[in-house]
Parts: sequence; structure tokens; C-alpha cells
Amino acid sequence: MIRFAQLPLTADITSIQQEVQQLTHTWIPHLNTYHYTGNWNVTSLRSPGGITDNSVPDIMQDNQQYNDTPLMAQCPGIKAFTASLQCDIMSVRLLNLQSGAVIKPHRDFELCFEKGEARLHVPVFTNAQVRFLCEDDLVPMQEGQCWYLNANITHSVANHGVTDRIHLVIDCVVNDWVKALFARSDKNEAPDLQDVATKLAMIAALKTHNTDTAKAMIASLEAQLQAQ
Repeated sequence: MIRFAQLPLTADITSIQQEVQQLTHTWIPHLNTYHYTGNWNVTSLRSPGGITDNSVPDIMQDNQQYNDTPLMAQCPGIKAFTASLQCDIMSVRLLNLQSGAVIKPHRDFELCFEKGEARLHVPVFTNAQVRFLCEDDLVPMQEGQCWYLNANITHSVANHGVTDRIHLVIDCVVNDWVKALFARSDKNEAPDLQDVATKLAMIAALKTHNTDTAKAMIASLEAQLQAQ
């Protein structure tokens, strides 16, 4: 299981920073107010139905599709970066965690590479006092880099700095190109505990069958566990 990874991608951060500063749009508060304190705001550049004020990327109405919002036209640098990703793009948002704000530990269930979706972060503006934790590990994201974060495991963020932290956040569909990209990335990995438990249960069940097939399957499962 990939917990987080720095991907071999870089964005034209100078152009993107200028675009974000010049956006003619009012930020809207993030919907999940239970998960944060302080100010955490959203600007949608691609959303279900292409609706600018839709801050929830995964709530789709019947027959809705992901489309660029009118604000994407003001961000050619961001548009160029998303176009360089050779996969289906779902949502594209700017998330602004203002000075002093804290996102509490939480999970976004099923949102991870292993489940077929990847959430990418490109820090547009950040500071040395931002602490992004994936479980207990600090993820040292810098402006212009591109990172994958496994949102299906517990993560939290605190902005202890005096400036706002703004990330470009892209949700995309995992395909062969994404898999190849991740294969070249600097990954932090850990065993999938649920998968380990499943394999151990299968081994225990197979041991009740004294057959060559069962023994071969046990050997295969044990080899997979050792590889993890």
C-alpha cells in the first residue's frame, strides 16, 4: 500500500502562483466543517457539472459529468499541467488552509491508488510551519512539487505559519500511465493490514486441506506476505 509519494512531475509554479493571485472569485468554505478549525476554503476549477460553487468533488447527480468551471479559463498554467496528465481527470480544486487553521485527523474512505483513484497535491503557496501528517509521518511538500497522498488512511494538516497554504488538488483515475508514473516515484509504503489479515485467514483455511493444490496456494500466499 502506497501511503504517500513524490511524483516525477513539476509544475510551472511561477505562472500558477500568478494565476491564483489574480483569480476573480470569492473562496467558499469547505463543506466538511466538522473536520477543521479556522478557515479552510475552496475554489473549484473542475467539478461535477462544471459548477464553480460545487466544493464537493464526489457527489454526482444523475447524468452529470466532470467539466471545467468558468474559472479554469483564467488559469492556463493549471490547465496545461492537468492536460499533461495522461489519465481521466475528475475534480480540480484550489484548497486554501489559512494561517492558524487546522484540519483534524480524518480519512476520505476508498480514495486511494489501490482503489483506482489518486489524489494529487501541488503546493502553490506554503510555508515552513505547515505540518501535513500522513498518520504520524510528516510529508515535506514544497512549492511546485507534485505529491500523491493516500486519503484512505488517517491524515491531518496544521498551518502554524503567518501565510496561507494553498494547494492545487487533482483527483484522477488510475490507468496504465498513472501506474508507470507511480513506479518511478519516491514512495513511502506500508503493508495493507486488511490484505495481510485476509491472506493469513486463507492460509489457515487451506491448511485444513492436505492436497498438492492447497500446498501450492499456501506457498504462493506466504511468498506474497514476505514480499509485503
